[in-house]
Amino acid sequence: MHKELPHYHGEGQETLLIREQLSHVDDFQMVADILKQLSDTTRIRIFWLLCHCEECVLNISAMLEMSSPAVSHHLRPLKNSGLIVCRREGKEVYYRAADTSQSRLLHQIIEQVMEITCLNQKGTSHGKRTGKNQK
Repeated sequence: MHKELPHYHGEGQETLLIREQLSHVDDFQMVADILKQLSDTTRIRIFWLLCHCEECVLNISAMLEMSSPAVSHHLRPLKNSGLIVCRREGKEVYYRAADTSQSRLLHQIIEQVMEITCLNQKGTSHGKRTGKNQK
């Protein structure tokens, strides 16, 4: 049973449901862990790239002008969190965004924030100039 709230504001069944959901700390931890993966600019760039195409480490490295070991360092937690997946073809490993609701949502968030914050002087966003290839 929940302790009464200090101030009564006419709360009813909705408040009980909210309080019940708040007690599921593990659910909120899972959200925090996924969002933590995107707290790094490089990981956001890699994730965004992989939402639009499948690439190997060498091509990702070239596009981001980074070393392959640095890219691999960022790919590992993205893969462990389930945001990206990989497949092997011979000696080559190809990465792409996972086809999950979490990945699609994060991709939409990134693109919407970029569209809002990245307007150039002509009023055209980066997303509109490069074209959007949403999954």
